[in-house]
Amino acid sequence: MIKRFLPKSLYARVVLIVILPIFLMQSVITYVFFERHWDTVTANQSANIAGQVSLLTRLFEAAPDEEARREVVKLAFENLDISTRFERGKTVPRANKLSAFNLYNKTLDRQLREELDRPFWFDTKSWPVYVEIRVQTDDGYLVFLPFRDRVFATTGPVFVLWLIGTSLLLGSIAIVFLRNQVRSILRLAAAAEAFGRGRDMPGFRPSGATEVRRAGRAFIAMRERLKRHLEQRTTMLAGVSHDLRTPLTRMKLALAMLPDNADAEELRRDVVEMEKMIESYLEFASDISSAGEPEVFDLSALIRETIDDIDPGNERVSAELAGSVRFEGRRAALKRAIANLVGNGLKYADHVCITLHRRAPFVEIIVDDDGAGIPADRRRDVFKPFIRLDEARSSKEGVGLGLAIVREVARSHGGEVTLDDSPLGGLRAVLKLPA
Repeated sequence: MIKRFLPKSLYARVVLIVILPIFLMQSVITYVFFERHWDTVTANQSANIAGQVSLLTRLFEAAPDEEARREVVKLAFENLDISTRFERGKTVPRANKLSAFNLYNKTLDRQLREELDRPFWFDTKSWPVYVEIRVQTDDGYLVFLPFRDRVFATTGPVFVLWLIGTSLLLGSIAIVFLRNQVRSILRLAAAAEAFGRGRDMPGFRPSGATEVRRAGRAFIAMRERLKRHLEQRTTMLAGVSHDLRTPLTRMKLALAMLPDNADAEELRRDVVEMEKMIESYLEFASDISSAGEPEVFDLSALIRETIDDIDPGNERVSAELAGSVRFEGRRAALKRAIANLVGNGLKYADHVCITLHRRAPFVEIIVDDDGAGIPADRRRDVFKPFIRLDEARSSKEGVGLGLAIVREVARSHGGEVTLDDSPLGGLRAVLKLPA
């Protein structure tokens, strides 16, 4: 259950790993400070004020005359910094006037109840600098105005602001550094993905931490080795093509000089079949991803063009295309893959239907036919080079490279091809490409 809500990207996970402990630590420090230190200090200050208010009330009531009472008021102001006045004939209100932002109203109320044995009222809302405390006497009530910082520990909000500020500062610095490190990994991933699709990123340079730089240099070395391998293979294939075509040409010339008979005709068919097999082998062995540079084109138009080339009258092939679909890829390679799928269906079925869907973030090209289909347990085998099944499809001509080429083209574009049962009764091939 927890994994479902955790972030999926590397950057988000690293931020969570680094930032979360910072805020947890700050939260624990805040809790300990408020629960232990600030609460204790506030309780002591409130108890001190409550004791002074109780003492002044007793002295005021014990004063024999008005002159003595004025001396008590003067003593409170000069020695205790508490402004005091007497309201004769009045009664204290019932409900205290409390500030919603003061967390220690209950602390002051508890201390006053412990020190005073008479009704009282206090106001923590009206005065920004003072706290007003009223204590009932026999002929009125006393009003006390002690300074707020003597009643409560007022440094708490400053501490909280500093705590939040430092947390945000540390978090911002960590995010900046993490973004730079993750950006290096993302550049490496983008370069690897682009190279996997047949593109090159000559401007890629390893950056970031030592481990990321090491991985980047290893990727560059691997890319260069693959390039050299592809160049060597291309050179070898060119030589093989020339070496095989030359004797075949001589054989065709020699057969042309022979009189027409059954043996000569059979040899001609064998030579033609050998030429087709060599073409198929070279087509598969050639670098599929190098079939043209990537370009932006209309995928619907490409499918329509492929159908017209294979079935000009559209008698056996129908299409359901989702309007204009812009796609970036190798046009010639994709056309070859679509043609292989359609041609493969026409070999073993009477009708083929092509459907184009855009299902973000993919584009799907679906080819259905009404043929005999392929058993589910053999569908993986047909993507292997030179594999021909023993069922109805194996009776047709071919060397077993059509679907292997389709899969190579799909993977070179970052996609995949899968087989399934078709609603038409035959085989469904789904070519999924990243949009």
